Amino acid sequence: MSEQKRVYGFREGDASMKYVLGGKGANLAEMTKLGLPVPPGFTITCQACVEYYEAGNRFPENLEAEIAAHVADLEEEMSKRLGDAEDPLLVSVRSGAAFSMPGMMDTILNLGLNETSVRGLIEQTGNERFAWDSYRRFIQMFSKVVLGVEGELFENALSTMRQARGVKSDTELSAADLEKLVGQFEEIVATHVSAEEFPELAEDGKVSFPQDVQSQLRLAIEAVFKSWMNRRAIDYRRLYRIPDDLGTAVNVQAMVFGNKGETSGTGVAFTRNPADGTKEFYGDYLLNAQGEDVVAGIRNTTPIAELHNELPEVAQELETVFTKLENHYRDMCDIEFTIEQGKLWMLQTRVGKRTAKAALRIAVEMVDEGLISREEAVLRIDPEQLDQLLHPQFDENATYETLVKGLNASPGAAVGEVVFTAEDAEEAASSGRNAILVRWETTPDDLHGMIAADGILTSHGGKTSHAAVVARGMGKPCVCGAEELKIDSTKKQAVVSGSDAVLSEGTVISINGTTGVVVLGAVELVSPEVSGDFDTILSWADDFRRMGVRANADTPDDAALGRKFGAAGIGLCRTEHMFLGTRKSIVQDMILAEDDSARDTALAKLLEVQTEDYLGILEAMDGLPVTIRLLDPPLHEFLDAPRELAVEIARAECEGAPESELESKRKLLSQIDQMVEANPMLGLRGCRLGLMYPEIYAMQVRAIARAACQLKQAGKNPMPEIMIPLVAIKAELETLRAETEAVLSEVSEECGTEVSVPIGTMIELPRAAVMADRIAEVADFFSFGTNDLTQTTFGFSRDDIEGKFLPRYLDRKILLRNPFETIDVGVAKLVEKGCELGRESNADIKLGVCGEHGGDPESVKVFDEIGLDYVSCSPYRVPLARLAAAQSTIAEEDTEGSDNR
Repeated sequence: MSEQKRVYGFREGDASMKYVLGGKGANLAEMTKLGLPVPPGFTITCQACVEYYEAGNRFPENLEAEIAAHVADLEEEMSKRLGDAEDPLLVSVRSGAAFSMPGMMDTILNLGLNETSVRGLIEQTGNERFAWDSYRRFIQMFSKVVLGVEGELFENALSTMRQARGVKSDTELSAADLEKLVGQFEEIVATHVSAEEFPELAEDGKVSFPQDVQSQLRLAIEAVFKSWMNRRAIDYRRLYRIPDDLGTAVNVQAMVFGNKGETSGTGVAFTRNPADGTKEFYGDYLLNAQGEDVVAGIRNTTPIAELHNELPEVAQELETVFTKLENHYRDMCDIEFTIEQGKLWMLQTRVGKRTAKAALRIAVEMVDEGLISREEAVLRIDPEQLDQLLHPQFDENATYETLVKGLNASPGAAVGEVVFTAEDAEEAASSGRNAILVRWETTPDDLHGMIAADGILTSHGGKTSHAAVVARGMGKPCVCGAEELKIDSTKKQAVVSGSDAVLSEGTVISINGTTGVVVLGAVELVSPEVSGDFDTILSWADDFRRMGVRANADTPDDAALGRKFGAAGIGLCRTEHMFLGTRKSIVQDMILAEDDSARDTALAKLLEVQTEDYLGILEAMDGLPVTIRLLDPPLHEFLDAPRELAVEIARAECEGAPESELESKRKLLSQIDQMVEANPMLGLRGCRLGLMYPEIYAMQVRAIARAACQLKQAGKNPMPEIMIPLVAIKAELETLRAETEAVLSEVSEECGTEVSVPIGTMIELPRAAVMADRIAEVADFFSFGTNDLTQTTFGFSRDDIEGKFLPRYLDRKILLRNPFETIDVGVAKLVEKGCELGRESNADIKLGVCGEHGGDPESVKVFDEIGLDYVSCSPYRVPLARLAAAQSTIAEEDTEGSDNR
């Protein structure tokens, strides 16, 4: 049996091997195969990383021998040796997972330098400044990534040196300055690295920066493996639902240098504009710099279009490469490059991350250009990304004064309190406050705060900086490079240059990531219009999808919004939401009535307001089905909380309130106490309410029928459907159906207008799912209430699980997903069983889902595979569900096609 191969040279792979070589390694191999100028190197597989963790953070057997063999091959190809005293080979060591995770894992440049080889580099290049600059960068990066030294210690030393020399940028420091910094950096390492943690680097209890290049390489590779499980990488994977068991590859590549003077440089670019999709070359570069300077926001960058003015021949070659890569991958590409003394080198390419607006435009235009099909265009759009287009923007009619202006790094707008740390952003979000994370520049360690914040504002960095790239991927508004903002994170305040304005923690600001504007105070926001490329993609999706999409809506405004977003009806109208606000007192009168007369009076009032409610909703959805769920929650939820009422009584007693007032309150408390249940979720609610208090359901059915009659008489086409909740037994639905039909018949006769209303039930109990064949005999439709079905299947309380044990379950991989966000496989099996059984006994039954899962793209695809007729979700999730349903149908047809072939 042949030994497993864990290391591949760039000439041995291709783009199809991303799960083996990671995305970066696979694409480096593909670019090599295309004949592009790629510095040679090799990739250690993702599987080697997995094995490393399985072995208790130890290299797999024979991995070091494989690495050594590929190092030898690289040395032969480059005619240089790692660590050589006369002509040293230097390499970069970079992570590269199967899925792009920009900035989440670690990179080390210039590996192979030590006190001896730096002299050889000086000898070979004749450039003393370049050599010492490369060495100080290596020590800084290696020490932070591998040895765990705080990066600020090195930045502080650099800043002190610049101040001492009276210069503004690192490029103005001399070779002697940089050589001195190397010594200072080595002293920082000796002071801040523990001999216990790195005994192999210690002598006499003191750690020295490693001089052995083989030790440097091993430690660097191990650090990249370890970065797979750092917090920011874990947070990123959880956000984007990337599995934890894939591991990361490690790419070891011969260094090329962008810091060799003004004919050298480095940059990050996209073949199209990733913010709005414009067909233009887009990005940033820096002359006399290395790659980390661009993405880290350490220096302010130059737009890629300016390269024609500084290095025209390189710019022309770069554009040729851009075109070749986009045509080859048939998608917008994200590219990293280095220019070494006028020679162009490609360091990375991948399908580029983009905003939702850009994704739609690029997909539509690539169809027009003949690069991709309509089906491919629909599959290219991440449904979750559409959410970006459904979030607020500044109201164009609002008047405001711009405080500062930065780069429009990620579109959208947000209003919130200023916070200066990721932790403060999390705290604000947890307490329900909107927050804008304000930083000099974000780092991957800020990811948890970026997730929590409503928007991000930085005073440094360009459109390809960490903040910009990550914010665009999340759909968060972001303004970068607002240089007038002088941030002091220690004091938790920011001062605006040339102004008296000071932003302190808690100050409310507004940011516009579409224009780069920052405003002091709250600007009114408006929801965007759905049009253009958005409509085009969704119209194509509608052509392909099989499953319908409805909206959950309880008001005429919500119904109209759902219709605007393409909903084909309402799948869930919750009547209990209509009983709140000013009507709550009427409901309380009904519940607490001591005789039939009092209850009838309250019900008559409710009949009037309910009729108006249904008129508005049915009219907004004229010609489309509206599924109205009869009252579901326990009645005591409409009453005062007994504990609060008891406190109120005690306070009134202390204050000497009249006995008549106290007696009235005590009586109310007694009535409420009698209605409170130990487990109300499984108590007197749903259809049980209708059976115990038939007059309540009769009132609601009468209101629905009256509204439908009035609209029909006005020439409208109302299509109400009545849904009876929480049915577990056929006889429950059978009894309530008969009572419902009797009321409908009465109203039809009263109005002189025929009202035909389908009657169905929610399947939200496991028993209902497995007895669906019997229940279907008396149902026109099933709507699976997956929120409660998940609760009753797991025995979880949705209200309690989040703050109690769900985080622990997710951390320990007991659950891989929150089952209330993405449908659980066990709950999905109950849905599938319910569908099968329902159709066995009632071939015409209509089947849908109305839980929150109806707006989750992954769940939508599961429901489409099961064969449901429709899903229903909140209005803002309707476009996502339409797209996800189409993607499921296209994927299924592709699979069937490949099976036939």
